[in-house]
Amino acid sequence: MGLIHIELFATLDLVGQAPGGPDEDPVGFRFGGWQAPLLDEVTGAQVGAAYEGTDALLLGRRTYDIFAAYWPYQEGGEDNDIATLFNSVPKYVASRGRPDLSWSGTTQLGPDLADAVREIRDRHEHVKVVGSLNLVQTLLREKLFDRLDLWVHPIVLGVGKKVFDGGAVPTNVTLLEPPVAGPKGVVFLRYGLAGGTPGTGDMSAPDRGVGRSD
Repeated sequence: MGLIHIELFATLDLVGQAPGGPDEDPVGFRFGGWQAPLLDEVTGAQVGAAYEGTDALLLGRRTYDIFAAYWPYQEGGEDNDIATLFNSVPKYVASRGRPDLSWSGTTQLGPDLADAVREIRDRHEHVKVVGSLNLVQTLLREKLFDRLDLWVHPIVLGVGKKVFDGGAVPTNVTLLEPPVAGPKGVVFLRYGLAGGTPGTGDMSAPDRGVGRSD
């Protein structure tokens, strides 16, 4: 069984909407492209390394449309490595509509998304989910992911669709490697799905020392 690996870019208040450009999601959201001023060489290298070993892409409809309009035309350019990878691996798009499937290697998933994702995980070694907040929230709710990469950016927007907005259930994750911070304050966190659900405790218990003055 392979890995479902989610890549997410978020603000400090965990807004994940339209990080890449103003045209990603222009209706009612005025901060499209908020990620661009915060990119640096460290973050760029982390993002590039995160795709190593990817043998399939799993995308929501909006992200798929953006990728399909861009990546087929980028081979030989500045982003050749990622373009070559994206263009060569199978692409799976989750959509209830009728997306243009002309991007080579694209398959539209059926209405039973959870079962379709399980089949994809059995078929591939390293499935990458990029952006696609609606899809991600389904995967979080179903616990259909194995790793979660989260790039937290040092800005607060106060508006916009959030990463965990209505799509999560109580879940434990574990930090797989030490966090890395770029010079502009972007922090990279890589988590893995862990068993069980979050526990609780009492911070005022005597053995915690909370509130004691001696």
